[in-house]
Amino acid sequence: MVYGYFPCVSSGNELIVLGRDSTGELERFTFPRQRRDRRLCLADFFKPEGSGQTDVVAFQLATMGSRISEATAELFAKNAYRDYLELHGLSVQLAEALAEYWHTRIRRELGIGGADPEDLAGFFRVGYQGARYSFGYPACPDLADRAKVARLLEPSRIGVELSEEMQLHPEQSTDAIVVHHPEAKYFSV
Repeated sequence: MVYGYFPCVSSGNELIVLGRDSTGELERFTFPRQRRDRRLCLADFFKPEGSGQTDVVAFQLATMGSRISEATAELFAKNAYRDYLELHGLSVQLAEALAEYWHTRIRRELGIGGADPEDLAGFFRVGYQGARYSFGYPACPDLADRAKVARLLEPSRIGVELSEEMQLHPEQSTDAIVVHHPEAKYFSV
């Protein structure tokens, strides 16, 4: 697991990630905007560039590691498809669980975890402040943004690489942008 906090500002549909001293642009993410409903865009959840204030954004990348990928590949090669599917499915779910665990930790570190729900149903309803948006999904569909996250977090130090097709390897890995704004909820574009 790797994660990090970065100063940032927004400009229209763009999130500008700044250097540690809040100056100089490290990366720029352009997000799509809804055509209906509230016309939301992820950049809306961050302080605008002209406000004179900087905000903070968190990025995270969780992995189950290469050993589980090797084990599933061995099962597949042996035509042990049922075992392969069960282990693969479990490992993918464990990667998601690890990402959600660290999302909870990030919320606590940002000082917004105190209102987290006490029951599992509350978590499934996203009854907490903030949201974790994975790349490739509606609010941030551009998988090329994974290269920017890789430059920011350097996931190779935990054995995660990015393919030319912008897929994470090992496969049982997931990345996300963590948005802390009180109105940040999942939405489709």
